[in-house]
Amino acid sequence: MNLHPILAEKLSGACAEDIPPTLTLRDAALPAVPGKVHAIIGMRRAGKTTFLRQLQAGQRKSAPPERAIYLSFDDDRLAGIELNQLDFLLEEYYRRYPVLRGDKTIHWYLDEIQFVPGWERFVRRVMDTEKAEIVVSGSSARMLSREVHTSLRGRGMATVIRPFSFREFLRHRGEEPVKEPQRWTAPERSLVEKRFREFLVEGGFPETQGLPPVSRIELLQGYVDTVLFRDVIERYEVSQAAALRWLMRFCLRNPAGSFSAHRLHQDLKSQGHGVSKDVVHALLGYLMDAFLFTAVSLATESERKRNSNPRKLYPADPGFIRAFDSSGRANIGHALETAVLNELERRSAEFAYVKTEEGFEVDFLARYPTGGQELIQVCTDLSAPETRARELRSLQAAAKVHRHATARLLVLDRDALVHLRDTNVNAQPAYEWLLSAPERA
Repeated sequence: MNLHPILAEKLSGACAEDIPPTLTLRDAALPAVPGKVHAIIGMRRAGKTTFLRQLQAGQRKSAPPERAIYLSFDDDRLAGIELNQLDFLLEEYYRRYPVLRGDKTIHWYLDEIQFVPGWERFVRRVMDTEKAEIVVSGSSARMLSREVHTSLRGRGMATVIRPFSFREFLRHRGEEPVKEPQRWTAPERSLVEKRFREFLVEGGFPETQGLPPVSRIELLQGYVDTVLFRDVIERYEVSQAAALRWLMRFCLRNPAGSFSAHRLHQDLKSQGHGVSKDVVHALLGYLMDAFLFTAVSLATESERKRNSNPRKLYPADPGFIRAFDSSGRANIGHALETAVLNELERRSAEFAYVKTEEGFEVDFLARYPTGGQELIQVCTDLSAPETRARELRSLQAAAKVHRHATARLLVLDRDALVHLRDTNVNAQPAYEWLLSAPERA
């Protein structure tokens, strides 16, 4: 056997091509740990390929183009290729550049490598026998963090690429603030507030930026359909496709809502879907593995309490809320919570929601890698005295229990702060928090 002609063609192009424009730079970075295979993972269309290209472009600033090779395996002409094709690819490369073997480090950027069964064995062998740095990418559940660690036997480290953060959303438009919020002029703040409301509606998927609402919604719905069929039904051989689709739509139409597998099981039965409770658990897990949702559990040291209390489910991007809403409500509050939750994930925080003995709830208790903690309550409208009292009471009650956490109230914009003039609460517009440095506490 010889190298697949399409792979040979791709290799020739990869060694000589000009890299496409880098587009909007992302704030993600690979961990500075030598000798590791870096896996770029995340939901489809979030920007993994662009990020790989940006890494390649950065490497080519200090090395010849033939030492930074990008190859995509998401090509129907490569369907069914076998593992030995990767061996042929490596040998063909060194036949073309023999003086580099054993002398210079070659940087490989292998996009959607999961389409080659057994790719992990090839990557481990190359890392052990050649001078190489390897970055691979995979869509959704086909390449999970735990699978990367397991399949690469401790040699892999995963970096998640998510839809644009609010800062990246502004950067994409050429409007990223260069000054601290305290130094913004009134027009600069007004622009940020305008864009923030747009972000909560449109979301951060790169391809949807600037599209009219109808096109954006159609595209986002298509993303979810692709995830459903390619990353869940095909991967896990799900036979209850109708139940899965109902479950997905229910969760997207109830963002930030509490749920339990028992209740969802009952609802599915009432809709005529005869699936067991164990299947419901499994289907929810698949959707979360595909980066479509994040579940937030109750903050407690008791495993029993954590499992017996409802969880809250948040979509991967605020844009999904408007794309799947059938109520006609603005849902700005749920979108704001989702934006905060997604930012906590970007900051590698551990998080849970808090429920005090008095029954008060706080949206998030976040613990950061630096050791700091925050209690975060999210609210869009504090104009009603009873709402204001409830939110403050919840934060104060939770702060008595979690004494080492900074209590923070995040509001939609500065107008809400008028209602908090006579309180000592640590409150700020959510967009200021989103634009702040990751290590806050």
